[in-house]
Amino acid sequence: MDSNLSNQVVAADFSFHRKPFKMSLADGFDTYLMRWQTDGKCRAKIDDKLSLIEAGDLLIFTPGQPYELRIDDEYNALGELTIESGDYHIFFKGPWADAWWNSKKRPTKIRVPLEERYLGLFRQILLEQRRVSDPYPEISDYTVRILCLEVDRLLSEQPSTTPKTYLAYRMKNYIEENASSMFKLEDVAAHVGISVSRAVHLFKEAFGTTIMQYTMDVRLSMAKERIVFSPLSLEDVAETSGFANYTYFHRVFRSRFGVSPKQFRMASRTSN
Repeated sequence: MDSNLSNQVVAADFSFHRKPFKMSLADGFDTYLMRWQTDGKCRAKIDDKLSLIEAGDLLIFTPGQPYELRIDDEYNALGELTIESGDYHIFFKGPWADAWWNSKKRPTKIRVPLEERYLGLFRQILLEQRRVSDPYPEISDYTVRILCLEVDRLLSEQPSTTPKTYLAYRMKNYIEENASSMFKLEDVAAHVGISVSRAVHLFKEAFGTTIMQYTMDVRLSMAKERIVFSPLSLEDVAETSGFANYTYFHRVFRSRFGVSPKQFRMASRTSN
């Protein structure tokens, strides 16, 4: 590995608070800090004022940036005052991190869907830091890079951080992560806590296509990849790509690509 392009993960952990907590550092930390709120609420200083931080908010602080965090009573979904705050946090530094941060302007607070693609990265880094035997710091290094780049991709996909676009992208991510299984419009809408009619409207407004059409696009893309690169039977390809049965899959595939799944597999193997 090129030591000139590396990160060092100084610390990584998960915290859960049920009692008041306060931290204030005028000179901040000597590392970058990524703090992702996963449960409850807290308040943090952003642009010289305390801002409400809710589940899904990712905070990125640079070395030397003033840091203040407060966990006090907040109203929960039932309107009750309670103290509850959970978060993943990663402290890291290095030439790659400096180059990444200086490459473009990013906000201190970013909305990140509470989904497995992001949770898995935080957990991987945390578990690597807890390894006592056979440590492999390169894994943490590259996982931090992936996390940083995922943040950039999320920002590029969400030029407008309005509540409506945030919900639309959460639905899009849900479809991409669950396309291989059967789900209904109601499931997509329930994932973001809105009605089916509102979900349909927001998705079409954001992406110019329907929820079910986008789901079909993702499933067909998955099926094409598995037809070409996996040894699965065509019936298994259909099943593992989210289609109810092979007959339906065959009809949809031929309609979209002009050839049957079998002809597509044969043609791809001949060309390879």
